[in-house]
Amino acid sequence: MYGKGVARLLSLDALRGITVAAMVLVNNPGTWRAVYPPLRHADWHGWTPTDLVFPFFLFIVGVSIPLSLSRRAGEGRERPVLARVLRRSAVIFLLGIVLNGFPWFDWATLRIPGVLQRIALCYLAAALVYLATGWRGQAWAAAGLLLGYWALMTLVPVPGYGAGDLGKAGSLAAYIDRTLLGSAHLWQQAKVYDPEGLLSTLPAIATTLLGVLAGGWVAAGRSPKAVAAGLAVAGLAAAVLGAGWGLWFPINKALWTSSYALFTAGLAAVTLSGCYWLVEARGFRRWAWPFAWFGVNALALFFLSTLAAKVLLLVRVGPEATRLHAWLFERLFATWAASLNASLASVSLAWALAYVLIWWGAMWLMFRLGLRLRA
Repeated sequence: MYGKGVARLLSLDALRGITVAAMVLVNNPGTWRAVYPPLRHADWHGWTPTDLVFPFFLFIVGVSIPLSLSRRAGEGRERPVLARVLRRSAVIFLLGIVLNGFPWFDWATLRIPGVLQRIALCYLAAALVYLATGWRGQAWAAAGLLLGYWALMTLVPVPGYGAGDLGKAGSLAAYIDRTLLGSAHLWQQAKVYDPEGLLSTLPAIATTLLGVLAGGWVAAGRSPKAVAAGLAVAGLAAAVLGAGWGLWFPINKALWTSSYALFTAGLAAVTLSGCYWLVEARGFRRWAWPFAWFGVNALALFFLSTLAAKVLLLVRVGPEATRLHAWLFERLFATWAASLNASLASVSLAWALAYVLIWWGAMWLMFRLGLRLRA
């Protein structure tokens, strides 16, 4: 219990905080010309530590669903619960549109998919499945999504490319995004596909459902050691199965392949097991609090930090109208690093870490004031 008498799981808040802090870190380098190597995504097939961040967050969203919805559903308040799920999904989706469109909102070229939009859709689908079924239904739904997506991506032919093309332009997921959304509304760095596109949201929902299953295990009233052990065993099994599946259906974040969904959900379960064992079983809580400050306001942190980063790119200063981001980076970091003969990538990392620390201070203040900003 903490935070004005509201029952929360500190280990889960800490893991959510670590994950959202990592999201802020990888999204805000000092310069995109020199990103610190571990903070880069894999170019296509394969994975880096950065490619774990988003599926970890969706897995945590899933874990939170049984913990937050089970009491209301158990009291026969399904209608208020459903209304809450629908409202929360809509708000998160609209916040994503705001981030994509800010500040000009050119509807002719506004990107429709996005990180928050995918979170909203995955939360909505996983919550509805949770409210409508038990753990067997959730497991079958996750398996059906993963196997169905595999079949679609490998068996359905794409005009001009054929079946089974998993390239950036030739995959079925990319073709559906271009056909239904239009290239103008996709991620403009890629143009021919969107990493948060329509079809690839299906296995992302499976990632969230695997989190729902883990959340059901956590909420079932077992001893903390049994909970941690179960998460660890199931997580290791899923990670191994996902890695093996990757031999036939390569691990790929942009396509959110089924192997990637299973592999990353497994690693997320193992990580949650470690946090749960340390905090809930062993009582080592002090280390978790700084991350929990991030975790209890994860949505606010992601939205506000992304909005602030956009403002830093929009505001121009000096006689040459330099972007404020570049102006601050050059004067506060690049010049200092040059005197130490540091690499540009290291300086870029220093900026990202400083940005995270600034927001850590803001989240700490919000926590101390009891402010919880939720959709």
